[in-house]
Amino acid sequence: MSATLSKDLRKKHGLRSAPVRKDDEVVILRGTNKGTKGKIIQVFRKKWSIHIDKLTKNKANGAPYQIPIHPSNVSITKLKEGKDRMATISKVAAGVSLRKGKGDKKIRTTN
Repeated sequence: MSATLSKDLRKKHGLRSAPVRKDDEVVILRGTNKGTKGKIIQVFRKKWSIHIDKLTKNKANGAPYQIPIHPSNVSITKLKEGKDRMATISKVAAGVSLRKGKGDKKIRTTN
């Protein structure tokens, strides 16, 4: 489950998107909550949704509940940087830059 990166993160890391993770800061791009900023508090991989803090609705009895948002409808503005995550991002970015340098030529192999 990935989300697009903001323009400054794209320049910094050389990637267009990255997998979402708890404690990433995001801004909602689509839907009725467009423009809302917040931190991811929970990721549901099975449901393909994320929960963002301060994004709640009230049930009929007044109890609040989290609104699920699809990750493709958000943009990551700040990554939670861990050693393992930064290593993965740099490895993927190296592959992307290598592809861009070769002009995306298709390699044919003969058997």
